[in-house]
Amino acid sequence: MSKQIDIEDLNIYYGDFLAVEGISMHIEPRSVTAFIGPSGCGKSTVLRTLNRMHEVIPGAYTQGKVLMDGQDIYGPGVDPVNVRREVGMVFQRANPFPTMSIKENVLAGVRLNNRRLSKSDADDLAERALRGANLWNEVKDRLNLPGSGLSGGQQQRLCIARAIAVQPEVVLMDEPCSALDPISTLAIEDLINELKDEYTVVIVTHNMQQAARVSNRTAFFNIAGTGKPGKLIEFNDTNQIFSNPDKEETQNYVSGRFG
Repeated sequence: MSKQIDIEDLNIYYGDFLAVEGISMHIEPRSVTAFIGPSGCGKSTVLRTLNRMHEVIPGAYTQGKVLMDGQDIYGPGVDPVNVRREVGMVFQRANPFPTMSIKENVLAGVRLNNRRLSKSDADDLAERALRGANLWNEVKDRLNLPGSGLSGGQQQRLCIARAIAVQPEVVLMDEPCSALDPISTLAIEDLINELKDEYTVVIVTHNMQQAARVSNRTAFFNIAGTGKPGKLIEFNDTNQIFSNPDKEETQNYVSGRFG
């Protein structure tokens, strides 16, 4: 239940503007890959191309290939809805559906995919996803209460449960802890460590300590200046990126000299 991702010479556009240029990278299955770099360097833009959410923006498009287990998700005849079923997304701000119960929030994506579930299957799936998101013990007695009544950290884990309920192969996270307190952040980081046993996880983070704690490999993106495209500067094992990077630019960023 986990896919390798190969990005080949990817250019990402917003209309005429080249936002990200010439990205090539191999993302291992069953691992955590972190994207780091200063604001505006294209980290989140690259992340959104991995489940074809970039093209939802009017005028946005890509050139190049994104292969999941060898199949180009931008190939002719590929349905973006199917891509998004296999590639789950967790956003920066927890976004549970406010009018839905905790349980219905978890099942929302599955129901959207027109899967009819018996009550017992729905109960089992909700429990499995909430356990997978380390949330079950905290909410099992209030599954029918609104998801919006949970704390920020719990809401974010609820969104992770919703993402994994559809049984994706890849889980993308766009700064999932930026709005959370340290204790909630720790809970999400522990969860990311567990998720990599089953999923390919790609996380965008501004927090370099977080990248160092949770990821196996780290990609450093940078931008030469406003109006210039973001580029992948270096991609390597996380320990290497933080202790002995190949590029001076990377060294300057991870040591806090710029960015």
